[in-house]
Amino acid sequence: MSKPPEFYLQAKKEQPDLFSSYEALSKAAREAGPLDEKTIALTKLALSIGSGLEGATHSGARKALAAGCSKDEIMHVVLLGVTTLGFPKMMRARAWVEDVLSKEN
Repeated sequence: MSKPPEFYLQAKKEQPDLFSSYEALSKAAREAGPLDEKTIALTKLALSIGSGLEGATHSGARKALAAGCSKDEIMHVVLLGVTTLGFPKMMRARAWVEDVLSKEN
């Protein structure tokens, strides 16, 4: 997995108990069902996009790549948002995901 952003690491250093609890909850949620890591990563990306969260979408795209998802799979998640979220929100998500994917080239 890629290194978390410096902003996250600084906050974790300042509040280690809080972040340990958060990370334990995240691990428990991932392990609570039968989904594999790629499916979890794509689902989390979709949730971030649907919630309109730029930072979480950036993180979700990075984590999807780290989980072995292809750029095409990641962009497919973005495109699927067009009918549920609308064209402008899909294009916003595309820009956020491209921020990450363009750094992978």
